[in-house]
Amino acid sequence: MFTTRFQRAALAVVGAAVLPLALTACSGDSGKDKDTDSSASSAATETAETPADNAAGTGEKPFGTACASVPKSGAGSFDGMSKDPVATAASNNPDLSTLVTAVKEAGLVDTLNNAKDITVFAPTNEAFAKIPKADLDKVLADKAMLTKILTYHVVGEKLDPKALESGTFPTLEKSTLTTAGSGESYTVNDTSKVVCGNVPTANATVYIVDTVLMPKM
Repeated sequence: MFTTRFQRAALAVVGAAVLPLALTACSGDSGKDKDTDSSASSAATETAETPADNAAGTGEKPFGTACASVPKSGAGSFDGMSKDPVATAASNNPDLSTLVTAVKEAGLVDTLNNAKDITVFAPTNEAFAKIPKADLDKVLADKAMLTKILTYHVVGEKLDPKALESGTFPTLEKSTLTTAGSGESYTVNDTSKVVCGNVPTANATVYIVDTVLMPKM
């Protein structure tokens, strides 16, 4: 009996000693779990934020002095244009109304709207106004010539501003155009300046230019 009592007492002492250690261990593990959860949550947050940060730092936004005239909202805004194919998007920009008229006269609306991943150098109304009215009327009345001129403004790939720094690109018209510049200042064929560049549409990147580009006739 004495032995049994001694064994019970010993077990009680051991239990009393072990229990605080076990609780301490549990408490320590809980803290580690919290730290681990916190670290995982922080990492997940950093991962989630990285794409946005990268996108903000790529400079892939429209640029140029003429961009200020683009509507802030509606179909003609940058956001609105990004949702429409290029010919439709251009039709919602009042500064490109002469170009849109020319595209319709040439029957190129569907061609441009259905193309994939193209770049369009889009002359403003003022660019067309540089052409003497008699000459412009003659071009608008000649579908073959008009088509040749308009397709010369189209490159069959999307070009980012970096590509424009020093490039030569084949056009839909089957000849080439050249670009040069840096930052937010670019020219096409050394004569036409980009006044609002890197404008997104659903199927194209648009660079609005201040002079109509003329292929070799």
